[in-house]
Amino acid sequence: MTQASQEEKRRQLAYKELVQKRKPRPRYLRNVLVAFVVGGAIAILGQVVLEFFKSRGLDLNAASAPTLAVMILVGVVATGLGIYDELGEFAGAGAAVPITGFANTIVAAAMDFKREGWVLGMGAKMFIIAGPVIVYATLAGVAVAAIKFIASP
Repeated sequence: MTQASQEEKRRQLAYKELVQKRKPRPRYLRNVLVAFVVGGAIAILGQVVLEFFKSRGLDLNAASAPTLAVMILVGVVATGLGIYDELGEFAGAGAAVPITGFANTIVAAAMDFKREGWVLGMGAKMFIIAGPVIVYATLAGVAVAAIKFIASP
């Protein structure tokens, strides 16, 4: 190797070390606490909606479907208004894991690809992120149902 290339490698190594020293460290405890609080707040909102439907005379099973629909609607509206993106940036998994986060992924992709057309844009692209979630949730549901069927007398 030439002396110039060795010098270049030394400079690159020194630069990488400098970047490692100056790079902000992840704040794990803060991130976990914020995700917990925001996810919990979304869960409390869902519980309030569920209790509302139960107070109207629906039992738990009957109240679950409209509760999910309302929570999905909340996620869709918050995404459309640009609120959910900021919430997701702030709370991370606390905003992504609840069903409102699932609604956010579908609506955000649909909004991003709307200009490419209804079928090949919105229709095809909005399930790029959500598709694997649907597939694995379905497979997990089938697996649990099969285990329950086999294990029951």
